[in-house]
Amino acid sequence: MKFAWIDLRNVPQPRIESVLDAAIHARIEGVLSDDEAVLTSLPPTVTGVRTTTVTEEAQFADLGDDTVAWVDVVDEPTLLLACAAAVALPYTVVHFADPTKIPLEIVLAAADRSAGKLVTVCADLEEAAIVLDVLERGSEGVLLAPSSADEVFALARLLEADSPKLELTTLTVDGIEHHGLGDRVCVDTCSHFAEDEGILVGSYSTGFILCCSETHPLPYMPTRPFRVNAGALHSYVLGPDNRTNYLSELRSGSTTLAVGADGRTRRVVVGRAKLESRPLLTITARSADGVVVSLTVQDDWHVRVLGPGGKVRNVTELAAGDELLGYLATDQRHVGIPIGEFCRET
Repeated sequence: MKFAWIDLRNVPQPRIESVLDAAIHARIEGVLSDDEAVLTSLPPTVTGVRTTTVTEEAQFADLGDDTVAWVDVVDEPTLLLACAAAVALPYTVVHFADPTKIPLEIVLAAADRSAGKLVTVCADLEEAAIVLDVLERGSEGVLLAPSSADEVFALARLLEADSPKLELTTLTVDGIEHHGLGDRVCVDTCSHFAEDEGILVGSYSTGFILCCSETHPLPYMPTRPFRVNAGALHSYVLGPDNRTNYLSELRSGSTTLAVGADGRTRRVVVGRAKLESRPLLTITARSADGVVVSLTVQDDWHVRVLGPGGKVRNVTELAAGDELLGYLATDQRHVGIPIGEFCRET
């Protein structure tokens, strides 16, 4: 679980009280301060952080249980010191003089599988977001001197931006209907999909089918493990935070949700959305309790959806009774946001 500490030492005096209140209400894990009175007044839900700058490994043994090592990485010797501290100590705060993330990558690699937690000093929220994802692992913690209470709450939201597992359901195909020409969207992401991953797409806001990525071999063309041939442009696609977009709205820089056959999810960045006119077909399926799900996709053998266990199914070979993987959403949508209102989709 990622966490954040707030550094009060560089917060302007008039704002310290509001920043501290925000840290407590946002359940920020720790507060760093040189003011002992501030640290002792913190509630039990917030850890008071004290640091000591270390310049050599011999100092590790002198650190008290309530003191965290601080390492300023400015050259190769201090980089090696940071690596050693990250391996040997429970917590290490590292401040990198180099604005690139290469030194951080080196420390993360050195401390991989160690029990210690690395806390990286960040200049702003944008850097914090980057630091949390470096090497697909990121620093366990970030240390930020916020300029305002608003930044504290924004930092808390950043930490909550995980991608929870979804409870997928088995859908049974009712039928397939072939149509003429229409516009469909291929979603090209900036990530490789696994063989059992895709994105959840549907014509109705309450039901989605797991569309397979092009990670599996196809005749006459190379695999494109970054792509999902997703569906007609009107379709909903399920994204992070239980929000939806129309496929037509996705563009370079958008974020959507990669979903595995076991329900695991992760955020992926869209590199581009490619809209082209192609023959279309509509899949109609329903859940065990009768919820109808509809998906319109390109009418072509190489377009695929996933069934239970990650079984790959070509859409042109689907027949009534076949089983697919899908996701049922209980709420209707307004501008992609779940809302508890009456809405009928057919």
